Amino acid sequence: MDQDNNSEDESIGPSEDDAPPRFPLGLSDSEAVEVLWQVRAQRRQADPDLPDTVTRLTTPEGSIVYLVGTAHFSDSSKKDVATTIRAVQPDVVVVELCQYRVSMLKMDEKTLLKEAKDINLEKVQQAIKQNGVMSGLMQILLLKVSAHITEQLGMAPGGEFREAFKEAGKVPFCKFHLGDRPIPVTFKRAIAALSLWQKARLAWGLCFLSDPISKEDVEKCKQKDLLEQTMSEMIGEFPALHRTIVAERDIYLTHTLRQAARCVEAPHNAQKVPAVVVGVVGMGHVPGIEKNWDKELNIHEIMSVAPPSRFGWVLRTVLKGAVLGALGYACYRAGGGVGRVLLSLPAVQSLLENLRPPPA
Repeated sequence: MDQDNNSEDESIGPSEDDAPPRFPLGLSDSEAVEVLWQVRAQRRQADPDLPDTVTRLTTPEGSIVYLVGTAHFSDSSKKDVATTIRAVQPDVVVVELCQYRVSMLKMDEKTLLKEAKDINLEKVQQAIKQNGVMSGLMQILLLKVSAHITEQLGMAPGGEFREAFKEAGKVPFCKFHLGDRPIPVTFKRAIAALSLWQKARLAWGLCFLSDPISKEDVEKCKQKDLLEQTMSEMIGEFPALHRTIVAERDIYLTHTLRQAARCVEAPHNAQKVPAVVVGVVGMGHVPGIEKNWDKELNIHEIMSVAPPSRFGWVLRTVLKGAVLGALGYACYRAGGGVGRVLLSLPAVQSLLENLRPPPA
């Protein structure tokens, strides 16, 4: 993924080693590559003094993964990420994002604040089109939760990911990987794992979320003991939801981090050397990644999405039938000409098409 060093995000503050290296005149391309490799090696600290939120993992080949556990609405987490990347000068930076959320890396704070607070009809339609009716509505409800935190704190989510993207662009030869499972897969599997009653309870709780949240509360989330207590409460409430949204993504993130930690090829001599990786994930995923690190993982199992059930199709048909009934009544009241215009609209045509039953 290409790096963008012209980020408008708030900077942590430059270090003395951040200045780009100066090359002697007349260097060939291969000589310049070797100089850059040596510069990074000199900047890389062998025994770095890192924040308490960093967990160190190793591979049998000798690669090292520095896992930074973060709170997604935290200035302190941004500093932890910047400090770690500058100290270890990684070959790869992996963040807890997928291709559906990559836009937050290049958006400035003001735009993100506006986007997070502004949940409109267009966003609802886009979520439903991307994920289906039930998963799309659940995504909107979770966006509402994010908007609630954003409004409470006046801070856009994902600052640590934008900081990682910016800092990775300053490290020679550093690659930037998106390490999370695609969000449509996560939502579809989460919805499929819940009963109808659990879906209703979850939606009700998300709709009426209004508890005040302070910046101190967010920073407390970086403490493992408080986080584990919170997770235990959620497991008791919706164990299936925890499995799909947290535990399965722990497995996926572990897989992508291990892939990133494969030995890298030194560009000046093509020799394979152990990799140094920085992973940036929410603190809630750190225990699961540690637990899965040395296990055999089945990624295909957590990427499959079951086809919609007959009951689900019946429920959607009833809902869409109600919409069509209201549409038909509106056409009757407006007259035949207006009715034909309404029925020719792409959205209505799509609705009629979706009413066809799934194959047996």
